[in-house]
Amino acid sequence: MSLNMLRSVLFVPAVSTHLLAKAAQRGADALILDLEDAIPLDRKQEARDKLVGAVQAIGNAAPVLVRVNADPDMLQADLAVLPVSRLAGIMLPKVESAAQVQSLCAWLEKNGAASLPVVALIETPLGVLRLESIASAHKNVAALGFGGEDYATEMSIAPTPESLDWAAHAVANCAHAFGLACLGLPGSVAEIHDMESYANLVARARTMGFTGTVCIHPNQIPHANRGFSPSEEELAWARAVVAAGEDATSRGLGAVTLEGRMIDRPIIERARSLLMRGRTPSGV
Repeated sequence: MSLNMLRSVLFVPAVSTHLLAKAAQRGADALILDLEDAIPLDRKQEARDKLVGAVQAIGNAAPVLVRVNADPDMLQADLAVLPVSRLAGIMLPKVESAAQVQSLCAWLEKNGAASLPVVALIETPLGVLRLESIASAHKNVAALGFGGEDYATEMSIAPTPESLDWAAHAVANCAHAFGLACLGLPGSVAEIHDMESYANLVARARTMGFTGTVCIHPNQIPHANRGFSPSEEELAWARAVVAAGEDATSRGLGAVTLEGRMIDRPIIERARSLLMRGRTPSGV
């Protein structure tokens, strides 16, 4: 599974087994069974007890990731019940050091899941400052996530696009520097009614380089899927650029003009990337 193709990943509390059947039919590219923020402290063990059954209930209806807890003791309890062979990835929250990632990956290697993708969720100022070491901590790191709500809380600010702009850009830039997917929004993920505002936030995220986002409500999924997919106009442009590039190559040229604009290698590569993202995710 390539996390780079994920546009929408829907959170489902691991205790909410009644939501599982519908959750897999909502159109999200993947589901995240949550053991962390969506689960009160007094229900953590209940969530762990229900995790395997939840994964089995989803079956092949959608790829499944699990968000574990960052607290070392709770993390160890979470790992003890993970059905790693059935998972598409693990989301590690509140990552502030390479050591956190390396410790998780060492456990995966010892437990028969040496290649399981890891999403490192950046949610604090210290995590942002250490982005490069986190992104390069281990080959299993397949994506960076940006938790704007937690980051804003740590900064004692509101999670507005303006206040989160710098940190969100930093996360996206680092993700692309290391060839990773980048999940999140430069703002609050909590909007579930004003879908125009939510769609605008998704559009802003895409212009920053985010490749997808987590969703906390089914209302958000179609807007995330649409917003992180190339439009028909973008795809038409990309096809024309690739065709022009291939024609230039056949004539021994490194650049060519298309509709009054110079087309060369960087533009052609961007067009190819758009065409790749225009494919409907399948088994992601």
